[in-house]
Amino acid sequence: MIDAKDLIERYRIEPGSRPRIKDRDTRDEKLFTDEKATKGETKEIAKDINHCQDALYAEGKRALLVILQGTDTSGKDGTIQAVFGYTSPLGVQVTAFKKPSEDELAHDYLWRVHGCCPKRGFIGVFNRSHYEDVLVTKVHGLVDDDVVEQRYKQINDFERMLTENGTRVLKFMLHISKAEQKERLQARLDEADKNWKFNPSDLEDRKHWDAFEDAYESMLRHCSTDWAPWHVIPADRKWVRNAAIAAIVRATLEDMAPAYPAVSWDPKSIKFE
Repeated sequence: MIDAKDLIERYRIEPGSRPRIKDRDTRDEKLFTDEKATKGETKEIAKDINHCQDALYAEGKRALLVILQGTDTSGKDGTIQAVFGYTSPLGVQVTAFKKPSEDELAHDYLWRVHGCCPKRGFIGVFNRSHYEDVLVTKVHGLVDDDVVEQRYKQINDFERMLTENGTRVLKFMLHISKAEQKERLQARLDEADKNWKFNPSDLEDRKHWDAFEDAYESMLRHCSTDWAPWHVIPADRKWVRNAAIAAIVRATLEDMAPAYPAVSWDPKSIKFE
């Protein structure tokens, strides 16, 4: 039985702590030992998420935002498929953030993000997010360090505003090893139907692996808050990653306890001719 409480305690970055990415296991071999059983339970959890989302939609008062952040090949797409594969597409909004457009660059960096946040009643999923603006920009020196420091505070305020207005925020870093990324990149070259996923720029970012680790550590230290905590999920084993995130998402929805609204009329009084 997957214990969500244990997973949250295991992977949640406590506010104010100083996590070291290099010290965190990317496989966590002791977590789940039966792959087949875990995959089966993950499917059942995904179905439960659908039921919770249905009540969230009917209630229409709150929303859930799930943020997935990770290096190339860490499995953001696969996670979305596994965790929300049974959820009605009418109730889930998935946004993949790519390089900002000219119009987006003409606004502040949070402008495009705020417009994609889920409406009340919906689950929103971000494939990458506003955190690109304190990761990629930091590693490649696109902005000064003092700007990055400002953005940490701005992001925390932004996420606090979301939570105070009814949107629960869950953040997951999909943590893979450099060796695992190499295998997944090679698979994109070896398998014809995956060639389209390969981008030579991925190799350029790979050269900055240590710098990205440092940037992630700084991000986690500054932006894991009581109202929007980060979770670092071992992602070398895809089925472990999926199970852990699905369990935490379900537990969060159950804690939100969305309820179907009461009707002002008696269903038993309705008669059909």
